[in-house]
Amino acid sequence: MNVVTEASVFLFSYGTLQDKAVQLANFGRELQGSKDAMLGYEQSWVEITDPEVLAASGKTHHPILRPGSADSVPIPGTVFRITPKELAAADSYEVSDYKRVSVTLASGIQAWVYVSA
Repeated sequence: MNVVTEASVFLFSYGTLQDKAVQLANFGRELQGSKDAMLGYEQSWVEITDPEVLAASGKTHHPILRPGSADSVPIPGTVFRITPKELAAADSYEVSDYKRVSVTLASGIQAWVYVSA
């Protein structure tokens, strides 16, 4: 298991950042995380045209979240502890359809997540 020794932040992924190949391409390591869920959002899909993102994920459509309501179905995913440098790498990976916001997950953890811009 890789131990993050510098300051760390939490990142929640409900999509391709959970894929080992995407993690290796962006962070140079496989991330260790735990299952969690995001509340108050609804999932849809966005077409990806960025060649680097397509190469890393192998998928033409990625999930994307938009604000929902209090009774929206929880969005399952994984919460990872990463470094600020890795968060910057995640920012570079995400296309302009996404923006990074801070949310409180079902577990109570405060984490960054990418949602519809």
